[in-house]
Amino acid sequence: MKELAQKAQLTVEDVQLLLGVSQSHAYKVIRELNKELTDKGFYVVRGKVSQKFFNEKFYGINRWEG
Repeated sequence: MKELAQKAQLTVEDVQLLLGVSQSHAYKVIRELNKELTDKGFYVVRGKVSQKFFNEKFYGINRWEG
């Protein structure tokens, strides 16, 4: 399994771990972020979210860059 820092897409389990929330809330976060991406014209994978977009929305930066 890839380390979290190497993943392009975060799963619901990754979002749960990063935010410390329940599975249902993690799915809600993913749905909201993916809706925002589709509104901008991006393709998304259901149940996963771009790690870069997640980090930008929650931390303001891509926290995995040096």
